[in-house]
Amino acid sequence: MDLNRKHFSLALAPILLIGVLAAPAQAAPVACAAPVASTTQPGYLVADPACELDGTPFTGTASSDVYTGIAAGAAYRIEVPRSWNGQLVVFAHGYRGTGKVVYVDSPDLRTHYIAEGFAWAASSYQTNGYDVGRGVRDSHALIDLFRQVTSKRPRSVLMTGKSMGGHITAVAIEEYPKAFSAAMPYCGVLGDTELFDYFLDAGVTAAALSGVTPTFPVEPGPWQSQVDRMLPALGLGVGAPPALTEAGRTWSAVVERRSGGVRPGFAGAFAYWNTAPASDPTLRMPFLFGLYPGLSGGTAGIADGNVTGNRREFYRSTDGWPTAAEWRLNAQVLRVTPTDRASRGLDGIPRVDGRPRVPVLSLHDIGDLFVPFSMEQIYARRAASQGRSRLFVSRAIRGVGHCDFTQPELRQAFDDLVGWVRTGHRPGGDAILDRRAVAAPDFGCRYTVGRRAVFGGDCG
Repeated sequence: MDLNRKHFSLALAPILLIGVLAAPAQAAPVACAAPVASTTQPGYLVADPACELDGTPFTGTASSDVYTGIAAGAAYRIEVPRSWNGQLVVFAHGYRGTGKVVYVDSPDLRTHYIAEGFAWAASSYQTNGYDVGRGVRDSHALIDLFRQVTSKRPRSVLMTGKSMGGHITAVAIEEYPKAFSAAMPYCGVLGDTELFDYFLDAGVTAAALSGVTPTFPVEPGPWQSQVDRMLPALGLGVGAPPALTEAGRTWSAVVERRSGGVRPGFAGAFAYWNTAPASDPTLRMPFLFGLYPGLSGGTAGIADGNVTGNRREFYRSTDGWPTAAEWRLNAQVLRVTPTDRASRGLDGIPRVDGRPRVPVLSLHDIGDLFVPFSMEQIYARRAASQGRSRLFVSRAIRGVGHCDFTQPELRQAFDDLVGWVRTGHRPGGDAILDRRAVAAPDFGCRYTVGRRAVFGGDCG
């Protein structure tokens, strides 16, 4: 099977599938190949990297060369501009569920990279699931793969990734500190297992405020019946914005503080993430329904123990001294003890220490309640504890979706990161650990390009 699209005969196809490399994919488009069996992961299939999922052949531009193939059970895609500046961007994709087909796609800034002279490389990874360690290994392997496939040697490598790919990015620059010159995670899981603690926190506080006593770990059937009792108690329904009860308003305030603190646009974000279409009542309700390990404990073969915990968490719905209602909530909420947390190295769920040795510029939507804005704050605190605050810049974007960024926002961040590396001048960011700054009506305005309806015209 010819996955290389140029200069390879059928006789070489079996060799390709066990890790030999590809030539530029610049031939006339041909029919996309069917997925092939992984040579490293039993039960997995690897989709044709020279095609998009919709069957459209992937081709380079008039000024670039594309290389695709399968190496060590992972599909890869590489693009090199003809006027290459000698720099490579490695892109890490996000979580794709637990299906058994892996596929590669292109980075959000693909066009910008090529226009600015940057080559880029992306991997499907050998596995799906929340397998950050595998994503780190397969993304790092792209650097040597790039050299072998293109016969070019990059003078510097930048790491970038979105969502779970942001977790991969943060771990990669700590695990391989000499391999990368800078990093740009965005909408990233920069707090490792603290993301799953957030799901747990949202779920158990919703239950307590609704008078529901959940078991842990939950089973889908019983949990769904419990959720059906929680929704009316909180004032949440299907197909319409929420009309919150007193319990629902308290829960909203708890989630706001656990997801990043009091900040502009939260009411609209909360409504967005809790308004499900009638056709799919689970859509956009991740914390209630316990997606990932939040209320189920483990991560499907990656970390099978319970990775979540809230024994020391004190839930707040107000500022200042704790109220009697907050003490009652904390007395009633289900408490969970973890048996397995973020781990050193690349096994299980790798820990993010916040000790970068290279510049890191990150972006996050302040209304994202799937991978919340608090991930940035956790990383910032860890970096401060490691004495690395000067190497971390975070930018708040006034969006409500997950990875809800405009191209200008991403381009500006990337260009500023490149300038930081080139000149040593640290670019601007937002004061994400300053509670007053975060709560200010114009928080997030500085780096937001393009108005989102939820935030209105507060930026002027």
